Amino acid sequence: MLERLQKILADYGIASRRTAEILIKEGRVTVNGHIAVIGQKADPEVDYIKVDGKLLIKPQPKGYFAFYKPRKVITSLIDPQGRQTVKDYLRGIKIRIYPVGRLDYDSEGLLLLTNDGELAYRIMHPSSNIEKTYLVKVDGLVEPETIEKLRKGVKIEGKLAIPVNVSLARKLKANSWLKITLHEGRKRQIRKMLQIVGHPVIRLIRISIDGVKLGELKPGQIRPLTTEEIETLKKKAFPEKKERDKRINQPQR
Repeated sequence: MLERLQKILADYGIASRRTAEILIKEGRVTVNGHIAVIGQKADPEVDYIKVDGKLLIKPQPKGYFAFYKPRKVITSLIDPQGRQTVKDYLRGIKIRIYPVGRLDYDSEGLLLLTNDGELAYRIMHPSSNIEKTYLVKVDGLVEPETIEKLRKGVKIEGKLAIPVNVSLARKLKANSWLKITLHEGRKRQIRKMLQIVGHPVIRLIRISIDGVKLGELKPGQIRPLTTEEIETLKKKAFPEKKERDKRINQPQR
């Protein structure tokens, strides 16, 4: 279907319509090898449209998924050592998606996957304050004073690590289950914290990332995020947008 070039460029995420007009005026857009002009129409399904010499490729639809990463699986799409990766579980997904952040090889549980690069970047950024909650089985019976010590913070390689919350979830005969929530996510942070207080980790499961919960997912299973889950993540990841919308919606005096 024929459409104005500036609309096509905007729909493909190249630029806004106004900026697209500037690109056309500057001679940076070609259609089938010819420099485009303002007002020109084209069919992106038939015509070869290039911007700065690069062919326009139809953008993939955005996808957002929750995945239960099993233990002994690499949080990557490829592993030079030939170990099993997240990609081995994505054969039914028709768009290309990527892991958001990492989950240790020996850890399991909730992993977000998406092709929304901006959201993924915000979620992984230390300033995002995205809360991640874990169930952790440790060696030994954890006493209240140890939990209090964890709550106050433990020094890891000279830097204080203070979790958002720590609580005893369950006591077994010789082991304990703890529930730990973090904002930051330094490499192997929980394992190092618990090693320092004398309770090495036996099993570690991430059960939630803010508004997204592991729920009934079993190891290796994947599901699309709900609209509500996506919106919750975006509100937390983009607080400046929330404030801007709030100001816009305020009644004028």
